[in-house]
Amino acid sequence: MRLALKILIVAGLSLAILLPLLMIRGVILDRQRYRADAVERIARSEAGSQTLTTPVLVVPYVETVEVEEKDANGRSTGTVQRERESRWIFFPSTTDLTGTMAPYTRRLGLHEVRMYVFEGQLRAGFDVHIPDDRDAVAPRRIGRPYISYGITDVRGLRGTPRLRLDDAQAELKQGAGGDLGSGLHTVLAPLASGDRLQLRTTLDLALSGSETLAVVPLASETRVAVDSPWRHPLFNGRFLPTAREVGQDGFHAEWAVSSLASDAQLQVLNGARAERDTAAMLRENGEAGIDALGIALVDPVDAYVRADRASKYGVLFVLLTFAGFFLFEMLRQLRIHPIQYAMVGLALAIFFLLLVGLSERIAFGWAYLAASVACIGLIGVYLSAVLRSRAWGAGFAGMLAILYAALYGLLISEDNALVLGAGLLFAILAAIMLTTRRVDWYALAEAPATATPPPLPDR
Repeated sequence: MRLALKILIVAGLSLAILLPLLMIRGVILDRQRYRADAVERIARSEAGSQTLTTPVLVVPYVETVEVEEKDANGRSTGTVQRERESRWIFFPSTTDLTGTMAPYTRRLGLHEVRMYVFEGQLRAGFDVHIPDDRDAVAPRRIGRPYISYGITDVRGLRGTPRLRLDDAQAELKQGAGGDLGSGLHTVLAPLASGDRLQLRTTLDLALSGSETLAVVPLASETRVAVDSPWRHPLFNGRFLPTAREVGQDGFHAEWAVSSLASDAQLQVLNGARAERDTAAMLRENGEAGIDALGIALVDPVDAYVRADRASKYGVLFVLLTFAGFFLFEMLRQLRIHPIQYAMVGLALAIFFLLLVGLSERIAFGWAYLAASVACIGLIGVYLSAVLRSRAWGAGFAGMLAILYAALYGLLISEDNALVLGAGLLFAILAAIMLTTRRVDWYALAEAPATATPPPLPDR
């Protein structure tokens, strides 16, 4: 009965420690939301996530159509001729985008936001035929054609972009033109019915944004090549790179997208705006409302993600420590009061709160070291008195130091965290089983508890 009661008490205390651990996880989630707010505020004041749409040629026209008129009762009163505005949208046959993403940071309070400047060149080739009026039911008046570039947030433009049509400089104007949204456009010379237009365009630009750059491939063949010194890119969107190199010096990625593999042209023709929240959806969901390829400059395990992952191991820390106390209590016949269990459990929980607070001020590695040294030192001093032996207190502190070191290895590993965690749990379970393999638990449970246990040798 005594053994069973003790097991129930230890289990109850383990569950009770879940409450402060859950509260600490709530604090971590709140801090993550504060950082998201900081990203939005910086995006509002400088530039947000960017989506760059490859150019399209737009030719507006006005045609005369017959429209049936109805009276107030819905009965037809005949047909009349009306003018209707419409447009042709022509996509380039080839598009090449090459450039470099140079990262930098902006701070708002405690939070750092990753920004970038994309300096690149966007080349496109058009070969289009204007429909002949002989194919039209009624005559058409063709307006001034223009080439449109979609950009989510034009505030991110650094300097003045330069556009060349063939080998001649062209003037860029604000807006993507018509209802295509924000961006840039240039007006071309008038075209007539049945004309053929062959044109090469080259746009040089520097564009800043926050965290994510998306590119909408609208050409029959789109090629994109991006270099950056950032070592942790996230390639998202609907298309992954066909070639990539990621190393200590940064990354190089290349895409080759055919219009046969993308619905972007159809989506634009059906009225989808290429710039509509594409970058935001890529950042949040890895998917976009329109087919696009995306690059995000991310920290694979930032301070808050690491702290949140660490807090998930909090229960394991408490259980392992309590299991060590329980085995020591049973094997050495030294009674440890439930309040002493609770004190050590709270000290273990406070570690995660210290970790979050310190990691907002200093690098995560140093924050982890400071928080772990503080908590391990506190528990070691406390257990030296509880166990009446400085040697046993130091031993438990050493055990905790090994656990904290193993946990840090799990936190900084993105790809191997599962296998390392599983191996750690197996090693701990194996150690406990091998240590207690010769223990007679029935005899141990029937042994009377010592009223005043003899002091352990100070070793």
